[in-house]
Amino acid sequence: MAVAAAVTLLLFFASCMGASVFCTGAPAAGFEDVPTVPFDEGFTPLFGESNLGLSGDGTVRVTLDRHTGSGFISKHYFHHGLFSADVRLPAGHTAGVVVAFYLSNGDVFDDTHDELDFEFLGNRAGHRWRMQTNVYGNGSTARGREERYLMPFDPSAAKHRFSVLWSSDAVVFFVDGTPVREVQRRAGAGMGGDYPSKPMAVYVTIWDGSTWATENGKYTVDYTHGPFTAQFSGLVLRGCPADATGDIRQLHRATSVHRCAARERELTTAEYAVMTARKRAAMRRWRWKQTLYTVCYDTDRYPAALPECDVSAVERQMFERWGESKVAFRSRQSRVETPLAPPLVSMNMMQAD
Repeated sequence: MAVAAAVTLLLFFASCMGASVFCTGAPAAGFEDVPTVPFDEGFTPLFGESNLGLSGDGTVRVTLDRHTGSGFISKHYFHHGLFSADVRLPAGHTAGVVVAFYLSNGDVFDDTHDELDFEFLGNRAGHRWRMQTNVYGNGSTARGREERYLMPFDPSAAKHRFSVLWSSDAVVFFVDGTPVREVQRRAGAGMGGDYPSKPMAVYVTIWDGSTWATENGKYTVDYTHGPFTAQFSGLVLRGCPADATGDIRQLHRATSVHRCAARERELTTAEYAVMTARKRAAMRRWRWKQTLYTVCYDTDRYPAALPECDVSAVERQMFERWGESKVAFRSRQSRVETPLAPPLVSMNMMQAD
């Protein structure tokens, strides 16, 4: 099985090498059939309502100006699910701007909140947006699990789909249907008690992150280039809503979770949710090319890797001790970015099946 997975992986790499565009293969299968939800049916304004706009085609616009940012929240909290949006980010000089698409219950659980984030970090004109993913569970913010990436496209030129699949066993982040990060709950070899397990709502926000978003606060929001508007469409809330009549602080208990068990089985057996060898090959290639930083190789913060990290001695050599990718650094220094051949032994083949 491992040999077959390795052959599949290497053939996939070979078929994509030299391609002038990002190669995704078949991982997007199944996403095109997922139903969307109208804004008024699934969401409600969160803040900055004067900076929220809704187009006739269902596109929601969130804007940041010198007065306020803006955001919206789902009307329900959910026990697991697939949550997705087509996103188009602001163009031009966007340093310090943060656009976020995430799940959280921080408004309910002050000290033990769970969170799953896509954060899009603006940049100076002519420099690319960064994307960051975060995973927190049971208030484990002190054990940050951030990863940061370059995107293989201009997210201000057209919309792209960003999705989070959250089950009781794993979290998978997707970009245009391709998995880009998988975090497993496994006891002893995964997040364990740090795994997000309580009902969460879905949030979309845009705000001023001048203190940290662009080169650790070196470049701040310049409102002479604003206002800054991000567009969200194709909103997906495919999960089991928590009981709206109950106390949200008790809805992660066994009886409430049992009510959603059938919905979760349906979710995890859907075509888009099954992590095949081909999907894991695509994920590893994407991560090899696009990862700027991963907590799994940040030995300055964590001399011993976090338990869910799938580390390898060869792959470790591609990262600085503070977790920054040497490969992505070379790529972004080049004026014309070309695919770099991944080392054939830089992944654990047993994880590909």
